[in-house]
Amino acid sequence: MRRRRIVALACIAAVLAAIAFGLTRAFTARGSSTTPRRARPVVHTAPKKRAAPAGTVTIAWAGDTVLGSTYGLPPDEGRPMLANVAPVFKAADIGWVNLEEALSNGSTGKCAGATPGTCFAFGAPMSYARTLPASGIRIVNLANNHADDYGAAGQASTLAALRAAGVAWDGKPGEIEVLRSHGIRIAFLGFAPYKWASRLDNIPAAVRLVKRAAAEADVVVVAIHAGAEGSTADHVPYGTEYFLGENRGNSRAFAHAVIDAGADLVVGSGPHVIRGVQWYHGKLIAYSLGNLAGWHTFGMGGTLSESGIITVTLRGDGTIAGGKWTSLLLENPGVPVIDAGRQSLALVQQLSRQDFGAAAARFTPAGALVVPHA
Repeated sequence: MRRRRIVALACIAAVLAAIAFGLTRAFTARGSSTTPRRARPVVHTAPKKRAAPAGTVTIAWAGDTVLGSTYGLPPDEGRPMLANVAPVFKAADIGWVNLEEALSNGSTGKCAGATPGTCFAFGAPMSYARTLPASGIRIVNLANNHADDYGAAGQASTLAALRAAGVAWDGKPGEIEVLRSHGIRIAFLGFAPYKWASRLDNIPAAVRLVKRAAAEADVVVVAIHAGAEGSTADHVPYGTEYFLGENRGNSRAFAHAVIDAGADLVVGSGPHVIRGVQWYHGKLIAYSLGNLAGWHTFGMGGTLSESGIITVTLRGDGTIAGGKWTSLLLENPGVPVIDAGRQSLALVQQLSRQDFGAAAARFTPAGALVVPHA
């Protein structure tokens, strides 16, 4: 009995010794028991980008639009003035123009007391805002030189009038306006070289704003009010443009920078004439569409009377599926009509080739945009 107990104790001792030996080797291999084990590397997975929605959205853009001013008020709040082009905007999902004026009921304009012909202030009654949605226009760009013609009060009344009419706007400082169509989120931004707008002359700030927009929306579209003015301003130069002593921006550098930052389409206004259309990294830049409408407002004749509407269809991932150029002529006293002779189509083709060479956008004789193969 005693012998069995001794044998059992010996076995237990052997087992304990083996365990101790194993633990000693383990600690020797890993270091002392007080040394923390090396943590496994943490793999950071980037957040998944929202899948691009199916379908397309069609946007129709036109240039400078003055519904009425001290130079004249069209009848019926301006509806007849836009009657010829309303079907083009209504055929698109979103009609978009540059509203080149304030909407105000009695604010003091910047030209009060000025010698006639030396100062130009554009402003229509607030009720005229109702003409925009009635004509198929869903959003307006307010980044332009005439948005402040009636000061802070005029700017406030413009927003109130647009809000009451159910019209969205873009172009205020730091503003991103997101609209939805067919399940696609479209971010609208507007830029001009003025303190009451997102700044065209601060490209780094514009790039940051466009990147924010690209993170919020599926498609990003940008309007610029840029460049010199008049019949001799139909080309897009390199470098910064000046007009009447004002810095009017570097259109080429700006448009390219915001596309690199995530914009899918850039459209323009400001020179009061048509400028060329360019492809850049698969995105479209229409630098100026000229004047859309202005009752006794704009200079006319020659290229100053040639205008257009560019309609662009974009997929949910921002790629361009198609487009069309609609040629217009402005007839006295500043009313757009569809031009069956397509004069502005021929002009935009010519300007595009001259300014952009192989990167020029091309249109068919009927005005359809020719989209290059990827």
